[in-house]
Parts: sequence; C-alpha cells; structure tokens
Amino acid sequence: MDTKFHGVGVAIVTPFNADHSIDFDGFGRVIRHISDGGVRYIVLQGTTGESPTVSKKEKAQLLHYLKENNAKKLPIVYGVGGNVTADVVAGMKDIDFEGVDAILSVCPYYNKPGKRGVIEHFTRIADACPVPVILYNIPFRTGINMSAETIVELAQHSNIIGVKEASCVIEQCMEIVRDKPDDFLLISGDDVQGVPIISIGGVGVMSVIANAFPTRFSAMIDAALQGDFAFAQKELGHFLRIDPLLYEEGNPVGVKNLMEILGLISAEVRLPLMKASDDLSERQRAVLQRDGLLELVTP
Repeated sequence: MDTKFHGVGVAIVTPFNADHSIDFDGFGRVIRHISDGGVRYIVLQGTTGESPTVSKKEKAQLLHYLKENNAKKLPIVYGVGGNVTADVVAGMKDIDFEGVDAILSVCPYYNKPGKRGVIEHFTRIADACPVPVILYNIPFRTGINMSAETIVELAQHSNIIGVKEASCVIEQCMEIVRDKPDDFLLISGDDVQGVPIISIGGVGVMSVIANAFPTRFSAMIDAALQGDFAFAQKELGHFLRIDPLLYEEGNPVGVKNLMEILGLISAEVRLPLMKASDDLSERQRAVLQRDGLLELVTP
C-alpha cells in the first residue's frame, strides 16, 4: 500500500506582508518549520491557505515556490475545487502538475447539489485530472454533507484515492471504513478527531495546528498509527483547549495569530477575514502557557 499520505499533512498557511502581498520569505520559513517538524506531506491552497482570496497568478507562484523550496521533497497536495464543475475542469489545463502528487477537491458549495450532482461533479474532475484526487467533505462550509454512501460510490473511481473527512460525525467515518475499498484513504479533516479516526481505520490528518506545532502533533499522530493510543491520547490533551481558539474568528485567523506569537510569520489575513482580536490573542497566550505549548516550538 502507498503510504505517502499517511500521517500528518499540513494545510499550509499563506503568509502576508502588512500590505497584504504574499510574504514569500515567511512562506519559506513555514515550509522549513513544518518539514523539520516531521510532517509527511504539504497541502497547498486549501481553506487554511486562504484560497478564496488568493488569485490564480498567486496560486501558481505559491506552487512554484513550494516546489523550488521543498528541500525534503515532501509530497504535495494542491487545492483544486469549486462549485462550477466546468470551470474546475477547464482550470486544470493551466496548472503545472509536475511535482504535484494529488489534488484536494472540495464538495461543491452554495449550489447544494444532490447525490447525483456530487457524483457527476467529482467524476468529471477525476476523469480530467492528471494526478489522483482526494475528496474534501466539510459540511460546515459547503452546506451539504457527502454521505458515506456517496463517498464509497466515488471511491470506486480509479483516480479517486481518498477523502478528507471533516463532517466530525464519527459514525459516518465508521461507515466509510466499513464499506470502502481497502486502498481508499480516510483522512481526518479535524485535528482533535485525528486520533479517534485513526482508531477506527483512518490513516492520518490534514492539519491546521501542525502549522504551529508540527513536531509534537506529528509525534502524536504517528504514535496512534503505530497503535500506541495511550501516548496519543495523553498528547491529545495538550491541544484540546487551544483547538477551538483557532476557529473562533475564522480560519486561518487563529493559527496565524499563534504563529505570530511564536515568531514565525505575521498574523495578517485578507478581507473579509480580520486579524485576531486582542481578546482572542490574550486567551490564546493564556492557553499556551497553561498547557505547556510554548515550549513545543523552537523557531
């Protein structure tokens, strides 16, 4: 079995300067930080990368920069999705897929298609895509939940290799594991559900918090994959209080603020998101001190 997408993949942030241009020096620091922290692969231009506010040209620049500065040659998953099927398929013709190992494609949002529409949407993407496709189910953002039945049906496509499952419904994850092909990947889309999902057959997590704490988070997930759930459960306790504070004012507002506290990058985000409030920042600092998380980073 190919294990390149087992373990922790980081949904990498896009650092910005004060004028909201892309901070490529900061981007390089983040790449080195997470790579040295032991993550297994990098997910570029997902929601955590603020993909809705990053232009097509900027996306291409970020992908090129990552390829050129990926010293450890970590696998790259590139975000390619949308709610207009024809545009997604047509847009793939302009992407340089050299060095890209898979795409992450979100369930169509806002339109709220039924099962037949979802299946046809992803079938056309998978048929056209020159690299494997990982589905992304995140009902909180898209307005619809891809059922286990729908995901398992899509799993029969030879170019659809897994799902980033962020429904946060553990029963749905169990149904996927029960019915999926053996080589189809169930990947947690929620940091604190990573360990529980591994316990029922998942292979890892596409993480937000690992932008800040790659070493400790990766060690926890790797331990769970090796069956050491006593260690993994104990380590998970370090992250339970900080995790909700990543999303309280929108993602990646919370994790970027953590990364500023830790001296990695600026907390700048693009509108309509706003930088973390003073109140949120103060509460994050208090939790970092309380749970010993500050000691986990060596900038």
